[in-house]
Amino acid sequence: MRPSRPAVHPVEAPPQQAQGENVDGAPVGVRMKDTQGGPGTPGGLGLRLVQVFFAAASLAAMASTNDFPSVTAFCYLVAAVILQCLWSLSLAIVDIYALLVKRSLRNLRAACIFSIGDLITGTLTLGAACASAGITVLIGNDLEMCAGNHCASFMTATAMAFISWFALAPSCVLNFWSVASRL
Repeated sequence: MRPSRPAVHPVEAPPQQAQGENVDGAPVGVRMKDTQGGPGTPGGLGLRLVQVFFAAASLAAMASTNDFPSVTAFCYLVAAVILQCLWSLSLAIVDIYALLVKRSLRNLRAACIFSIGDLITGTLTLGAACASAGITVLIGNDLEMCAGNHCASFMTATAMAFISWFALAPSCVLNFWSVASRL
């Protein structure tokens, strides 16, 4: 049996590229742009500053009362928002530095640290906000003891902690996404 022989057809050669450039004209080795909201971007800095602001507002609202130490959930909220404030402030400083020196924070190790830290602080903040919301509802609605307590301050602190967590969630997802895309 004789194998068939392919027919030869002329094919156009692709145009020659300049040395050190891709097909689209970008230099070789240039990465794609960072995702807005990720570490080292203006969107990421904005999210971090919102986190710091609302965590500090929650802390200030809770610290304005003198009877929050009597409830464990409120003490937990204060501890969680202090940690959230410190973590977000330190990462905001890192973002500011990255923006000033025009560096990208696409390092896998840094992205892992950011992702794990966001996951831990986010879990603590959400847990503390939920516990504080439960105690606030208990005091305000079930026991009807708002006259003798600072229910408005407790509700404000709880709401600010939830808003801080809502600002943290996109950062956590984007950091996790950046880690997962590099593995």
